[in-house]
Amino acid sequence: MALSAKLLTYATDTARGRIDPNKISGYHDFKRKAVNLKPVLNMLRLSPDVAAYLRSRDPDNAQFQAMKAELARLRAADSQAGARVEIAPGTLLKPGQSNPELANILAAIRTEGSEELKATHAAVLSAYTGAPEYTPELVAVVEAFQKERGLKPDGVVGRATIRQLTGHSNAEKIDKLVIAMEQLRWLPDDLGQRYVFINQPAFTAYYVNDGREQLAMRVVVGSKSNQTYFFQDQIETVEFNPYWGVPKSIIVNEMLPKLRADPSYLDRLGYEVSYGGRKVSSSQVDWNTTHSVDVRQPPGSDNALGELKILFPNTHSIYMHDTPSKAFPARHARTQPWLRTAEPR
Repeated sequence: MALSAKLLTYATDTARGRIDPNKISGYHDFKRKAVNLKPVLNMLRLSPDVAAYLRSRDPDNAQFQAMKAELARLRAADSQAGARVEIAPGTLLKPGQSNPELANILAAIRTEGSEELKATHAAVLSAYTGAPEYTPELVAVVEAFQKERGLKPDGVVGRATIRQLTGHSNAEKIDKLVIAMEQLRWLPDDLGQRYVFINQPAFTAYYVNDGREQLAMRVVVGSKSNQTYFFQDQIETVEFNPYWGVPKSIIVNEMLPKLRADPSYLDRLGYEVSYGGRKVSSSQVDWNTTHSVDVRQPPGSDNALGELKILFPNTHSIYMHDTPSKAFPARHARTQPWLRTAEPR
């Protein structure tokens, strides 16, 4: 009986995860999967390979299978991996300086650099004897590594470069991957042939059609103090050149101080103001009260929602929209991209 109970628990956990995500925080809102356990014990009794049957109950989508293969690779590599190169915390090395940590920096490049990089700079790397002087030849090696990892190739070894050099241990990667596989179990087994997926930690939105990724773009998501919820829903409406209904919180906290000093402030900016359902000039409104006042921004190049709004009605009042600040992705690669998720404020 105890073994049967554990097997049924395992079958449940592998299908929908060991943890109920909705109990982790108030920002998780996933419909908990129902798991049909009626045939499990009989299938186990009839199966010639019980382990294979239990493994077959894992999610069979491509994402999970890719993670499963990567987990097997990391575990195999972890058993063969040597000691990781360590670089002293707080190390900062600039061209022309001397630092005993240079030996560790070069050792890390030998471990983490690509085969192409090591082949190109083989003569310099093999000639290095462990001296602390950061010579121009060694600077060129570091610059090549920085360029390879998408960093500014300035030869300065600081926190960002050290993070790329030391990276995460295989054990840390395995822990992260196991958590990611658990999180994937919270999602529907089949997302369908056509869907939009927002990966919040990666600040990226993906559009998949016919099972193939056809578009990916950077996104802005909520901050720690105003987080975006984790949930799924059905896209119902796509609106081009949308109006932006200004939330009450923005009217009160951001606009009201300016309106009290200049009642025509919204008129000059081209916003539409309604009082008690009737369209009026902002200069006609008594801004000591905002109870019956609505403000919206007409479509245009300066509209806060940009050219596009994507609606999937949900209890969190979240939707996706464009942004007029198209230069954001170039300036802030991770936190200011093209598409935004709008949060209630």
